[in-house]
Amino acid sequence: MFKILDRYIIRKFLGTYIFAIALLLAIVIMFDINEKLDSFLKAPLKATIVDYFVNFLPYFANQFSPLFTFIAVIFFTSKLAGNSEIIAMLSTGMSYRRLLRPYLFSALIIATATYTLDAYIIPPANVKRINYTNTYVKNKRVDDGSNIMLMIAPGQIAYMSRYDNISKIGTRFSLESFDADKHLTSRLTAQTIKWDTLYNWQISDYVIRDFRDNREFITKGSRLDTIIPFEPRDFLIAVNDHEKMTTPALSDYINRQKSRGVGNIKSFEVEYQRRYAMTAAAFILTVIGMALSSRKVKGGLGVNIGVGLVLSFSYILFMTVTQTFAISGLTSPMIAMWIPNLIYAIIAIILYRRVSKA
Repeated sequence: MFKILDRYIIRKFLGTYIFAIALLLAIVIMFDINEKLDSFLKAPLKATIVDYFVNFLPYFANQFSPLFTFIAVIFFTSKLAGNSEIIAMLSTGMSYRRLLRPYLFSALIIATATYTLDAYIIPPANVKRINYTNTYVKNKRVDDGSNIMLMIAPGQIAYMSRYDNISKIGTRFSLESFDADKHLTSRLTAQTIKWDTLYNWQISDYVIRDFRDNREFITKGSRLDTIIPFEPRDFLIAVNDHEKMTTPALSDYINRQKSRGVGNIKSFEVEYQRRYAMTAAAFILTVIGMALSSRKVKGGLGVNIGVGLVLSFSYILFMTVTQTFAISGLTSPMIAMWIPNLIYAIIAIILYRRVSKA
């Protein structure tokens, strides 16, 4: 059960966290309007407000949730220490471990909200936001591809010379099937292939060659409606497609693409690991912030906030650098996303032990 003191700290923590988000978002809105003013003037006002800003602000706030958490802890804890409130708490016999409990509970609320938003709520909202930016700001959609080859199922390899996502038509299509001994059992070739919905494809001017009993059986036709287990999003991958998927969908997509031998899915794997790493960061940065600001220091609040900003920005920079390592293949996405947490967890333990023994 939480006592009055616990509820006081939780209220201060979460209130400062929300205030920090609101303050920074107001600044971000001004800079964003200034940067994209020409695009906003061309777009309908309703689309700008509903499709862009309503979806952009939660996305931005969640991306920098560790920064807001750290600033909130540093700010309100420094004020408590400056007013000798923490000294009064400790003088009653309260230990630092007991004092840390409402901080960790607040961090749990923030981490839960951050993960829920990241995993289930923000991805569908990102679809509208990204569609808006592709339409009115800068188009980053991938609308065509060439020399596309992927394994759509065990023993089945598909190839397209070119695919246009606007017309939904691919040219010079082939589908080869192999048995367990890697012998070619059939080969379908077609001049064009058109995507309908899900896995439904329409094949035109096709030839099917089946190889059985050392003989070749040929079937020709002008049109064939068939089901082939792949779709355009499996091979037309844009830079921000990973932001549109919920965590379960992202996991399924990664596993499916790996089984098909698709190589350019590092950004999806990094995004998947980032969502969990950001959740753990709320606890780590809370402990660091509490340990740094729970004692009075010469210079007061300004020094604590300065140190806090340096540490929080260094954390975000470190995560960005390790993310680049994962994208380039120097390390696995899991290691890249969790290295900053591991290092800052060690810093948190050291700082906590020092302040609790002081």
